[in-house]
Amino acid sequence: MKYFIQIYGCQMNYADAERVSGVLESLGYDKTSKESEADLVVFVACAVRESAVNRLYGNGKKFKRYRLHNPNFKAVLTGCVVKKDREKLEKIFDIIIDIKNINELPEKLGIKNTDNEKSLDYFQIKPEHESPFTAYVPIMTGCNNFCSYCIVPYTRGREYSRPAQEVLNEITELVRKGYKEIILLGQNVNSYRPDETTDFPALLGKINEIEGDFWVRFLTSHPKDMSIRLIESVKSLPKCANHIHLALQSGNDEILEKMNRKYTKEHFLGLVKNIREAIPDIMLTTDIIVGFPGETEKQFLETGKLMRLAKFDIAYINQYSPRAGTASFEMPDDVSAGEKKQREKALNDLLRETALENNKRYMGRKIEVLIEKENEKYYFGKTRSFKDIKIRKGEIDTCAIGKFTKAQVTKVTPWALEGTLVE
Repeated sequence: MKYFIQIYGCQMNYADAERVSGVLESLGYDKTSKESEADLVVFVACAVRESAVNRLYGNGKKFKRYRLHNPNFKAVLTGCVVKKDREKLEKIFDIIIDIKNINELPEKLGIKNTDNEKSLDYFQIKPEHESPFTAYVPIMTGCNNFCSYCIVPYTRGREYSRPAQEVLNEITELVRKGYKEIILLGQNVNSYRPDETTDFPALLGKINEIEGDFWVRFLTSHPKDMSIRLIESVKSLPKCANHIHLALQSGNDEILEKMNRKYTKEHFLGLVKNIREAIPDIMLTTDIIVGFPGETEKQFLETGKLMRLAKFDIAYINQYSPRAGTASFEMPDDVSAGEKKQREKALNDLLRETALENNKRYMGRKIEVLIEKENEKYYFGKTRSFKDIKIRKGEIDTCAIGKFTKAQVTKVTPWALEGTLVE
């Protein structure tokens, strides 16, 4: 029996998919890269945007064709699924299951579960990692923030922090197997607290003590919970990568309040100042929404002004779209589609300037690189600060995919670096 996984969404959805694969491969399923060949198609979905739900529903005709050719075919939906969307999606999916209950998938498929398998929770399921050198490690799930535009608290539930020892055991085993990049995941890693004595900076300190040569990154951080201790941890712990993702969303206080973000632009800029002073080589990335209900031209320009001051390396800029079930759905969506598009373009143009300015600091420098792939002429990898780099091959190279090497930067663009290998 073969299975195929389709992922819509963020890094957490990719981590979900790796645990789904772990369940299926323990049952004897083999993964295929061709959806049409699969007996079981699993969609790991993101329900943050209404358009994602419409994309899911658009698979109905295709699934009918698969069922005609393969009587055993089944379509499964998991990940972030809103209760109100289930009635619509149940018309095309055979099984819809909460990701937190993915250990029950064998039973849903009519395969007998052992008592041991039934007792496993989401975090205890052994994942099948896509990469042999980069691993997603979820440390918590859920969200308590209830931003007015976001459906996640209604799909993932309230925050739950994974026990620290469980996280450390998983990372220790990954490093023993040769993994070089560990990416810690949570809707808000800053609020990680599995017990009264452990918080996120403490967890990073314990991870740093694990023997081995590896980097650790984390996604994502909420500005209201970003602490000086966390900034100091990233600065002082050798295995922490120089990258922080700090979601801004808007540079105007009135819009931030309507979004229920619980911080001000001054607070955000103070964090940026503290981060850059502590870690000059930091790569700072963010999320921004344009065209939120009621956003005026003047308020939008404040976001641009803050972007210029913060000098982000990457910003994931999205046009606001209403999502039923959220508080903002009740607000008038009064910024036109054309205006949203123009605002998105304006911020992307600004981002191109600040990203290029940031990258110019790397010219001529020798930096550590994790090689991710290659072709006939180049190696492609990421730096410690999460920047993409392309390295021209020489006549005799000792690089290997999934290993660290040194490169000297010879060219920069807004979105990437280029370089040569250092002997």
